[in-house]
Amino acid sequence: MVNRLVAVGCATALLSTALAAAPTEGFADTPFTQETHEPLPIAKDGPANDVRAVFADRDNTVWAATRAGVFYLPRQSKEWRPVKSEVGPNPAFVVASRDGSKVLVGAWNGLFEGNTNGLQRLAEIDKPIVALAVLGISPGQPDDVLRTLAVGPDGLWRILADGSVKHEPLPCSRSVRAIQPWGPDEVFLATDMGLYRMAPGGGNYLWSVHDSRSADGRDLDRGLETGVLWAAGLGGVAVVRGTNVIDSLTPAKGLPNSAVQCLARDPRGAIWIGTQLGVARYDGKTWSLRQGPRWLVNDDVRDVDVQVDGTVWIATAGGVSAIRCQPMMLADKAKHYHAVCVARHVREPGIVEKCRLRVPGDVSTWEPEDDDNDGGYTAVYLAMESFRYAATKDPEALANAKRTFNALRFLQTVTGTPGFIARTVIPSDWTHLHDPNEEISDAEWAARRVEDPRSKRVPIRWRKSKDGRWLWKGDTSSDEITAHMFGYLFYHDLAADEAERSRVRDHVCRIVDHIVDNGYVLKDLDGAHTRWGVWAPERLNHDPDWAAEAGVNSVEILSYLKLAHHVSGAEKYQEHYLRLLNEHHYRSNVLRAKVLNPARRTHIDDDLLAFAWPALLMWEKDPALLALYRRALESWHEAVKHDHTPFFEFLYKALTGNGGNLQTSIEFLRDQPLDLVRWTVDNSRREDVRLVRVPELEEIQTDRLLPPSERGVPRTDENPWRAVQGDGGQTESDGVFWLLPYWMGRHYGFIQAPN
Repeated sequence: MVNRLVAVGCATALLSTALAAAPTEGFADTPFTQETHEPLPIAKDGPANDVRAVFADRDNTVWAATRAGVFYLPRQSKEWRPVKSEVGPNPAFVVASRDGSKVLVGAWNGLFEGNTNGLQRLAEIDKPIVALAVLGISPGQPDDVLRTLAVGPDGLWRILADGSVKHEPLPCSRSVRAIQPWGPDEVFLATDMGLYRMAPGGGNYLWSVHDSRSADGRDLDRGLETGVLWAAGLGGVAVVRGTNVIDSLTPAKGLPNSAVQCLARDPRGAIWIGTQLGVARYDGKTWSLRQGPRWLVNDDVRDVDVQVDGTVWIATAGGVSAIRCQPMMLADKAKHYHAVCVARHVREPGIVEKCRLRVPGDVSTWEPEDDDNDGGYTAVYLAMESFRYAATKDPEALANAKRTFNALRFLQTVTGTPGFIARTVIPSDWTHLHDPNEEISDAEWAARRVEDPRSKRVPIRWRKSKDGRWLWKGDTSSDEITAHMFGYLFYHDLAADEAERSRVRDHVCRIVDHIVDNGYVLKDLDGAHTRWGVWAPERLNHDPDWAAEAGVNSVEILSYLKLAHHVSGAEKYQEHYLRLLNEHHYRSNVLRAKVLNPARRTHIDDDLLAFAWPALLMWEKDPALLALYRRALESWHEAVKHDHTPFFEFLYKALTGNGGNLQTSIEFLRDQPLDLVRWTVDNSRREDVRLVRVPELEEIQTDRLLPPSERGVPRTDENPWRAVQGDGGQTESDGVFWLLPYWMGRHYGFIQAPN
């Protein structure tokens, strides 16, 4: 890499942002630095995207040296242009600036100088140049002052201030990859054979590959401390003072990938480290990693340059990426996510969920898509808009909440039953839908039952509405009912007027009556309970196949009954509630709701319990039962607090009045990227984490929880510790996972309104 000064990068500003908090007033919504990624491939495909070096000049023109020649990107443009030169469509290796108006380019056939109008080759150099060090000159310096060092496999060229060129053979391996001036006439060279120091009194290898300190030296730069050199290569980064190695940066010390290929120093406290697994950033204490298509066009990073405005330009094997910085507040971020949700994630008759992208990552190709849990996720959106209305009294939030409640109510009325609700509904002319109706042979059904004895034979999942306009999906799960009730509770309490509360009451009671009247199961149109819709004591307490659900499902049905009693005042719901608690041992079931055994633990249960707790803890009046639920809540929170999920933390604090890790929640809300595309993020390739089988036995997970910006787009019912997350950019999240805790925080005073 060229020796050059770089400006303050995104990380420095981000890491120095303090979380302002006032215990009685909540966190102040102060500005922080938000990063975004702009992919800028040079061509649709081909060797031009094989970028070796990138450089942004003082006019904000970006230069790229590629396997197919030299290109430049004009300021505020997205279209790369080739530069006229003798380099042609052939390899260029390095680019730098000698003064404000010209650039230097090292290529396969020499050293070139020029600007966007063209590059001219220096007549004295017609050999490959792979590394440059630009020293610059000051007015009044003599003509023989060294201005530029150019290096390639055929030697070293010294370019003096008067333009003369002196050539000399290399005193080290010819495989030079980087050059770093260091004091008067002292130079360090990174080579495939190790690090070489060239000084007036003679040169020497500080180490070679035979010393096992490093191999394939790739780049050099000044470290974070004065007088310290950082040398990058296969194995990590060696920290050198004088001729001694005083430290090293390896995966054991936080480096995510040991195949380091480039360095870019930020003099205000951070250094960017390009590796074969993305670009890492280090400020002397904290590491972060930017990898995968959310952040880079390719993970093979060859060069990094940081502009004065904080933009980070990254040369990769698949083109150039720009990581940009912008000041933002949480309120701004909420507006962004909400705009995305409304634009692409609300479909008739008001269902809210993720959308499908015909071209992975391209949101302009979005299409609506059905999901088994459409109703549940729509109910969470209902709760979010209810919290937003309670915090702001915004009529738009109220209108959205009412429309969403109508959509959820329609999931019940479309079935034509007294109280059964559909999983989801789609227009009847859709040709793309999940789980289409199917005829299952006896042999196939036997095979499925062997795999899962509780499996239910459901040949008809989709039914047409009476008016023929809609297809609705049955076999509704307990998850759906629980999420629905969560949404209804907060819509009723925070947003609905008296007329709407009456509608909520009737709707909730229809659903709960349907469950209770059929023996505490969710009876489908086939006359049997749905696969997951079971809360009956004879199943939860006495059927071994339902032992895993006994605790969670007990809490669920109790919360439904408590909500029905709360909205209606009807004593029959309280009677059923107490009967389950006192006659069917649901008290003890409640205390074992949160399962910690890795063989049985799921994050879906964490989410379902979060939906169920509020009705019980907000509307139970009996001190003994409140104490029971509080004990169970504490067990749940003890398990989920390590996930740093804002929804769980804000809910816990709202229900208990204390505790809850609010600082990690604010950090989550700030660090979560603006991009909601569900790109695949594969952290199993990282060398700074271990792969484990906890907290869930069935999944490969990392041994520490990575920051949101280094994970896939989350859901609160998904395991945030999974090593591999995302779906390759085939869908986009609706952002409600972020909006719900934000507006909860605003409503409960954990986050201050923007000033």
